[in-house]
Formats: sequence, structure tokens, C-alpha cells
Amino acid sequence: MWLYATTRGVGSARLLDELCREKIDYQWICGDVSVNYHTLADFRRDHGGLLDDLLTQSVAVLVAEDLVDLERVAQDGMRVRASAGAASFRRQPTLEEALAEARAQVETLRREREDDPKAANDRQQQARRRAAEERAARVQAALERLPEMEAKKKPGEKDKARCSTTDPDATVMKMANGGFNPAYNVQFATDTNSQVIVGVDVVTVGSDQGQMEPMVRQIMDRYGKAPEEYEVDGGFAKHEDIEAVSAPEVGCTVYAPVQKPKDPKVDPHAPHPGDSAAVAEWRHRMGTDEAKAIYKDRAATAECVNALARQRGLVQLVVRGLAKVRAVALWHALAHNVLRMVALRAAVANA
Repeated sequence: MWLYATTRGVGSARLLDELCREKIDYQWICGDVSVNYHTLADFRRDHGGLLDDLLTQSVAVLVAEDLVDLERVAQDGMRVRASAGAASFRRQPTLEEALAEARAQVETLRREREDDPKAANDRQQQARRRAAEERAARVQAALERLPEMEAKKKPGEKDKARCSTTDPDATVMKMANGGFNPAYNVQFATDTNSQVIVGVDVVTVGSDQGQMEPMVRQIMDRYGKAPEEYEVDGGFAKHEDIEAVSAPEVGCTVYAPVQKPKDPKVDPHAPHPGDSAAVAEWRHRMGTDEAKAIYKDRAATAECVNALARQRGLVQLVVRGLAKVRAVALWHALAHNVLRMVALRAAVANA
């Protein structure tokens, strides 16, 4: 049901609950079995490991059918609005105060339960206790993440580091529209020939630098081989990553644009002092017409896949926490791949 709903751009469990009672296609999938939004929401977010395995298995089937070859893979990231407001970000003194208040509320509710045993079975009381405990846990997590945010600040501005009290994993990032919002950076790796998503990751930093090697390693772990060619935009072109994925034990040929030098007289494709052999080779390669033609595949695949995910609702998250956001990203990858699988098999059947 969630796969079908995702392909139709439905991302709300409450809306899906309504559709299961009002629309014949959703009713048919349910088979007249009663569902509710809480069950739907819990199922979507609580099976990240299963979804991850399903992605690996489903792509492996397509590889066995020669529909996916992993010869050329393109990676791109997109920043997706988190389920947290900018006003939820607090500095350390305010977080410590909020944690003290949250713990005091938890203790008050605990005493009320001890003084009145009947209140332990009251649903409203249970909901209040659960909400208070969850808030205390989120504020505690925000305080624990604060040193990470402080490390990104200049020496004299560490006291300005802030974390969200509603979603501690969310990070303020620069968005595609030029503004700044709490968000997550969703990474998809796509087989260019089939446009099937073969790798998924979610990170809490707005930059794509450093995200290429982990994704290549993920693909190797999933399918037992690395892509022969790997396409990324300039934001991924970290020299250490290029060296790592170009190593003989990995064997990827990287296609990424070379940064233009400040001095227009300097040839960007000539080796620079201090360049490793892998980086020098990458610079030279990207100056050739062949590499430029190959690189054009990236926008038509990775960026296309991201645009389709946006159209299917991956714009504003309705879950909180890195693990739950990754589960949502996996749902989108699986839904996309189901549609591609149908199209690829139909093309073979009609050939």
C-alpha cells in the first residue's frame, strides 16, 4: 500500500487512511481489511532494515535479468525540509533549561501515577507521560549533538551553536531556493542505463563533499562490485574521495567537473603541484571531449530521479530523526524502482 501511495505522491498516513476508506484502488489493495493512520505511520518508519534489504534484493534481481549493469552510476544529493521549525533551534543554556523542565514534568507525572494507581490506565494520562518522556529524550539528544555543531563554528562563535528541540538530527542547510531551512541531505545513486536507484543514504550535512566514497562502498557491499564509471557534480569532487574510489581495489573512473582556477591563465586540466596520480589523471580526463560527453549522462539520470522524487512528495518530511528519514528515502527509492522495473521488463518483452 505504501509503495503504491508513494508512486501517487501520497506521503501522509492520515491521508492514506482516508483514501483506504474512500478510493476503490486503495480499498482493493486493503482487501477490506481495516487500517488506521497510526498503524500505517508506524509501519512506514519502523522497517528501515527490511527496506534496505529489499532494495538490495530487488536490484540484484534486475542485475540477474541484465536490466541493470552497474557500468555507469550517477550520484546526486537533494536537501529535503525537515519536520522542525527554525524556532525550535536553541543554544546550550536554553537547551539545559528545557531539559530540566522536561525532566521535572516527567517526574511530576510519575508521582501522579504513584499517588493514583487508576491514572495508570487512563489513556490521556498515558499520552501525557509518553509525550513528556519523548520531549526529554529529544532535548537530551540535542545537547549530545551540540559539540558536533560547535566544531563547525569559528573559535569565537562556538557559543552560537544551536540544535533543534523537536528534531535533533535536523541541520539548517542552504536550500535550492537560496533560503536556509532545517533539512536533511538525501543521496541517491542511479544506474544511468536503466535509471534504477542502486544506493540510498541520508546525511545531516548540507555539503555533498565526502559523500562519494561512502556511496561507492555501499554499492560494493550491496552487489559485490563497484561501478566502472561514477558521475558526480563538482560538489562531490573531494580529492581524497577521488583517490579512494580510483584505487585498484575499487576501480571506479570518476567523472566530475574540475573547479575553474582563479587565474584564467592556469589550465584547470593540467596536473597541479601536490596532486596524486589519481587526481592528476582525473584532471586530464575531464579535459577530453569523451569525458565531457559521458558527463552529460549525470543530469539526465541523477537529477531526473531527484526531480521525480520531488514530484512524489519528497519535499517536506513528516517524520523526525535520521533513521526514520532514511526509511522514507528508501520507500521513495523502492517505489521509483518498481515503476522502472515494469518499464524495463515491458521494453524487453516488446523488443
